[in-house]
Amino acid sequence: MDTLVNAGAIAYGIVLILGTFVRTPVTEALRVDTLFIPQAGDKTRPLNLVLGLLIAGYGAWSLWGAAP
Repeated sequence: MDTLVNAGAIAYGIVLILGTFVRTPVTEALRVDTLFIPQAGDKTRPLNLVLGLLIAGYGAWSLWGAAP
């Protein structure tokens, strides 16, 4: 189960990173800045890059780096 959760975190992080640069219905729906910032726009789009790197990096570290 942990493997699925970490793989999902990696996938979501990649979608967030893509949401910074690519505008598709999927990436627009999953953007984090639109959830927390009332008037999100192009100026808040880089927040997705930062959070995407953090989420995907933590998922990858948990998946491969923390295995005993």
